Amino acid sequence: MEETFANPDFSTDSPFSETPASEKAAGDLRAAAGDKARQIAQDASAKAQQLKQTAVDKAQQFREFAGSKASEIKETAGVKAQQFKDAAGEQLQHGRVKAREIHADTEEYIRQHPTKSVLTALGVGVVIGLILRR
Repeated sequence: MEETFANPDFSTDSPFSETPASEKAAGDLRAAAGDKARQIAQDASAKAQQLKQTAVDKAQQFREFAGSKASEIKETAGVKAQQFKDAAGEQLQHGRVKAREIHADTEEYIRQHPTKSVLTALGVGVVIGLILRR
């Protein structure tokens, strides 16, 4: 039994020591695992690049859509604003015409009834004076 321990080749003859074939197999496994890892990394990188490009394309489409909608809204708002402006102008003109008619009618009434007009104005002035005095 002492001979077994005394044998200098014991470590290489042991069933636990690696032989050149097992070393080669381990190296092949490492290389295959490295190749597979690189392939997975490349596939992931390609997918990430594809997703990035898709996101950029979608963002561009959204920008274009939003721009066109904003232009449509701006144009519609401009048309509506012009319609309101025109309607307000017509109402203003109509109000001016009515005011001129009322003014002319009032002048005509005062010319036809001067005493009644002066007394009415005097009465209104007294009432306003009493209200302001309080």
